[in-house]
Amino acid sequence: MSQTGRQGINTSNTLSVIMGGGQGTRLFPLTKERAKPAVPLAGKYRLVDVPISNCINSSLRRIYLLTQFNSASLHKHIAQSYKFDHFSGGFVEILAAEQTFADTSWYQGTADAVRKNKIHFQNNNWDYMLILSGDQLYRMDFSLIIEGHIKTNADITIATIPVRRNEVPGLGIMQIDPDQRINRFVEKPTDPAVQDSLKLDPALYEKLEIMGGGEFFLASMGIYVFKRETIFRVLENDQKDFGKHIIPQAIKDLRVYSHVFQGYWEDIGTIRAFFEANLDLTSELPRFDFFDMSAPIFSRPRFLPGSKINGATIDHAVISDGCILNYATISNSIVGLRCIVEAGTVLNRTILLGSDYYETEESILEHAAAGTPRVGVGANCRIENTIVDKNARIGNNVVISPAGKPDKVDHPNYYIRDGVVIIPKSGVIPHGMVI
Repeated sequence: MSQTGRQGINTSNTLSVIMGGGQGTRLFPLTKERAKPAVPLAGKYRLVDVPISNCINSSLRRIYLLTQFNSASLHKHIAQSYKFDHFSGGFVEILAAEQTFADTSWYQGTADAVRKNKIHFQNNNWDYMLILSGDQLYRMDFSLIIEGHIKTNADITIATIPVRRNEVPGLGIMQIDPDQRINRFVEKPTDPAVQDSLKLDPALYEKLEIMGGGEFFLASMGIYVFKRETIFRVLENDQKDFGKHIIPQAIKDLRVYSHVFQGYWEDIGTIRAFFEANLDLTSELPRFDFFDMSAPIFSRPRFLPGSKINGATIDHAVISDGCILNYATISNSIVGLRCIVEAGTVLNRTILLGSDYYETEESILEHAAAGTPRVGVGANCRIENTIVDKNARIGNNVVISPAGKPDKVDHPNYYIRDGVVIIPKSGVIPHGMVI
């Protein structure tokens, strides 16, 4: 059955592959018990919902997700969220790292992950492979990059985004000719002379529809389109990673082009980036708009009741389904699914990732007898610049703030990363504790 993207491009001959296998060490402890793409986002989504939704909105219905570490919750989310009818030929299928008689090693990098699943990809009929990251927040019509890939007869097309000089040291920077063919790639350049040599030619601004003056550089977004024969050709070696190994060599040998994307794009692979991207969603005009129904972000329906607000004061916050908020003060915060916040508590710049269940009365009494708080946030607490992971128990009269503490702390009850306190999944903060 043919599929046509929003730009009228036939997308039925494209296979999408989402990379979800990394350890996610920079997002620890949110990745302590879950895969990076399964980390909750914006109260009710998971990171992986973003690339999958972008695919569905671009009429790409054949999607593989490559996983390896802590993948149980990710598998459950995918199984409960994405079901296509029997006649469309669409699927979202997980390819977990597996040992075989031929190879007993795990995924060694993004390119190695695709190589190890070569047999699964060869069993499908497709002309182009779209490779995506599982930890980015953006909205893109992939039919545009596929259209450009076909028009230029590229072997590989790389999605790039214009960035300013201050962002250059943390990204892979591309240099293009007037036809948008990439002729140079430097990974995370820090030398000012090298940076100068990579500046985008201002003469190309109008052609690329880049608005604004000053210097721009083209950064790789980690989104690639390969011809079928090209992807198998570049993997006929033992190189491990697309960004570090495959792409730099391909630029020398193959037709590699840039597709320039302009819009909001955030790599949320660190605690600070995750924290700021979530809090931005509480602003009146967030840079990423979950309310844009022209290209909605999909997730799992949970059939929860509407949230109940019992006298709480709420200012610039995102409140998810199934919450009970009692006479608390909540500002610049995200409140995830099934959260219970008791009276007198003040939350500021706080992300509550929610709960997987409602605690029973029997369980609450049992924990109370042992001196342990119930699931949720207790009364008269003050919490700021904090991420509270799922199913955490925070007692009454608790104070949590990173103020005056080092950027990195490992404590039995909590962690600090990038100046943000993280209460781990199912963590317990006793009554009266001050962090």
